[in-house]
Amino acid sequence: MLSKVEEAKKQKQKKKNMRLLFRSSILIVLLAAVVFALVSNFNKDKTVIGVGAEAPNFKLERLNGEGGEVSLDDLKGKGVMLNFWATYCGPCKDEMPYMESLYPEYKEKGVEILAVSMDSNDLVVNRFVDKYELSFPIVRDNGGQVLELYDVGELPSTLFINADGEVVDKVSGALTLDRLEGYLKKIEPQ
Repeated sequence: MLSKVEEAKKQKQKKKNMRLLFRSSILIVLLAAVVFALVSNFNKDKTVIGVGAEAPNFKLERLNGEGGEVSLDDLKGKGVMLNFWATYCGPCKDEMPYMESLYPEYKEKGVEILAVSMDSNDLVVNRFVDKYELSFPIVRDNGGQVLELYDVGELPSTLFINADGEVVDKVSGALTLDRLEGYLKKIEPQ
């Protein structure tokens, strides 16, 4: 048999272990709550615009000789091809002639092409527009706010938005003439 002193030590150690287990459990629960709150807050601030989402409005200054602002809300009721590009982007240069060749036909069908330049210099963009004889509206996203708003990674990237303002397709990389026309047909207003 254990002596009373040894029995008291055992009881004391048992209580100590229980307190440690209880405190550890509470600490783990609190830590999990903090991590959950941080992750939820981070995800709440970052809205990803994908297929099926409503395209958020923006206003950007028009470049190619037109002047004035272009707002996505101004294009409600039309299909919109929203193309993010830059003059230094090789694949962007490849798809621009395709966009220009289809623009007159699809503009008549209620589809607008809006090219958002990521260049920092109007002169460079205007020279590019003149070289490729581009007639569709070109706007410049000076600080990359619209690029960030639409969660665009690589250039070129294109969003196809229907007449109701819903993103129908999101494409990263250059488009061929056939693929581009297929996407434009999908956003024609009915």
